[in-house]
Amino acid sequence: MTAPLTPRPEALDFLLTRRSRPARSLRAPGPDRATLTTLLTAAARCPDHGKLEPWRFVVIEGAARGRLSGAVRARAAALALDPEAADKAAAAFTQGETIVAVVASPKPSPKIPEVEQLLSAGAVCLSLLNAALAAGWGANWLSGFAARDPEILALLGVAAPEFVAGFIHIGTESFAPPDRPRPDIAALTTWLDA
Repeated sequence: MTAPLTPRPEALDFLLTRRSRPARSLRAPGPDRATLTTLLTAAARCPDHGKLEPWRFVVIEGAARGRLSGAVRARAAALALDPEAADKAAAAFTQGETIVAVVASPKPSPKIPEVEQLLSAGAVCLSLLNAALAAGWGANWLSGFAARDPEILALLGVAAPEFVAGFIHIGTESFAPPDRPRPDIAALTTWLDA
């Protein structure tokens, strides 16, 4: 018989009060490679039915952020996207010192449906976001058209059926955002007890 889990009220308090930081509020410095490796290790401890690891990481730093921003701006223009939306999408790659693209990479499996693998990739995104916040960094999870556009994905070494589940922006917070209204749990919960 195994011992019961030890309660960790500080971890629960963190989860009850966690708050993403807007990517536009993130500045240098960002985590160094050893620190980021620890955050990625924490993120990889997520639900993964079948141990398929249906996700991987692409770390975007330094000059690569600027190159990707330019490519996103050019691609948005080629697609005739709204100029304001194009500016916002391109600017996102200049925000935060480090950006981690969490790539959803589903594996063929007779037992594990693709949807479960994609949910695992989403869990990795949230786990990385929370790990960064818990370590004292500002962090945000963004996506947008660049997460699915084949030309942008090719620049990241991503090919179908893969796509980016999220771009996790990590850096030093330059201003604290106000909290936002939170969901009404009672309105969202159905209790089945009979």
